[in-house]
Amino acid sequence: MKNYLGIDWGEKRIGLSLADSENNTATPFKTVNNLSELVETIKSENLNCLVIGQPKSLEEGEVRNRKFTKFINILEERIKGLNLDVFFVDERFTSLEADSIMNKKLNNNRDSLSAMIILQAYLDKLQYDKNKGHSFK
Repeated sequence: MKNYLGIDWGEKRIGLSLADSENNTATPFKTVNNLSELVETIKSENLNCLVIGQPKSLEEGEVRNRKFTKFINILEERIKGLNLDVFFVDERFTSLEADSIMNKKLNNNRDSLSAMIILQAYLDKLQYDKNKGHSFK
């Protein structure tokens, strides 16, 4: 069984979500305030895979945020040796989607919901690719 951590990077906060390959359903986890807290969380959870939302521009579809690139470079250095797979998912519009499903009664916040959406998109793509070529009979 694989354990996944979804990451929604932001300059102020980093939203996190969790899933495993048995259930294939992402759930909001928590929000951390900086890279050190993120690395601490990564080390304390039994993870196999990180799924990180990439802030791409609407026009070119490229990552142009230098702070995000710096974040990724430092994160890569700090988790070296943990044997984690790292995947990137286009995160455009995830905050808007998170806003549309926020439920204050459940104490979910926008950042962890965005991370959940990012991770679920990755899991759905994995499932789609796994089932590709299968037809109903």
